[in-house]
Amino acid sequence: MERAEAEAIYDSGREACVEFILDLAAVVEQHGDRLKRLEEQARQDSRMSSRPPSMDPPKTRAERRAQARAKAKELMRREGEGRKAGGQPGHRGAGREMRPEDQVDEIVDHYPDACGGCGHRFGEEQRRPGRRFGRHQVAELPPISVIWSEHRTHQLRCRHCLARTSARLPEQIGACAFGPRLQAAVVTLTARHRVSRRGIAELARDLFGVTLSTGSADAICQRASEALAGPHLQLQVIHRKLSLGTQSNNGERFAKRALSAAVTCRMQRRSLFTYLSDVIAAHTRGDPFRAHLLSPED
Repeated sequence: MERAEAEAIYDSGREACVEFILDLAAVVEQHGDRLKRLEEQARQDSRMSSRPPSMDPPKTRAERRAQARAKAKELMRREGEGRKAGGQPGHRGAGREMRPEDQVDEIVDHYPDACGGCGHRFGEEQRRPGRRFGRHQVAELPPISVIWSEHRTHQLRCRHCLARTSARLPEQIGACAFGPRLQAAVVTLTARHRVSRRGIAELARDLFGVTLSTGSADAICQRASEALAGPHLQLQVIHRKLSLGTQSNNGERFAKRALSAAVTCRMQRRSLFTYLSDVIAAHTRGDPFRAHLLSPED
């Protein structure tokens, strides 16, 4: 409505103004009822009416989270009223099992210094192992250090022809500067735990004290890939995932072979680290490693 129209209604007299206001109030009331019905329909969902879940209005993430939190609090409140804290009757414990005595590397006996009742000091002659005692086992890593070996090739002169002959390195050593177990540790961290080449170099320095470049780590992975590509290697499963932080063909081959070995060892409950150590050592010696096959009947 324009201002001129409103002024015309006002100038037409008292009765015209009252009639217009009543008509306007009726229209407002009609629209108010319609708005109320629409709001009630918008609040309805499949839980409050016969509407299917597909017609529920979309909710924001914050609304869904708030609703889930409120439901969880209400559930915890109801359960808390009828149950005590801690393990419930019939619940099976999941504590750590104690190792038998023959599998423990060290036993440390502890004795009380004084009586808890009168404070009397216990003498050395009283500190003897009894039949009943408490047990607490602690697992700890030994100090980790790499064993460094220097292989020296000497020359000898023949007394007959006076020629000098230099010794050759044994086949099990090869030209690599890292042993089979260290190489197996690198491949295990790369294949099973998806550690990057840079991460491998940092872990080798921090855990083993070995300076290992990213290029050396990649070379170790490639040698392991060649070792795992033996024609007699029988895998229970071929893992097809080819993404280990590389897009090269060599990286794809290493990923397929290493992950296949990791999955197969897990299925057979074997140690991947031990298996890789044997395979790499055999590959370094030039053996066909028939004794290290992964086959279903193993």
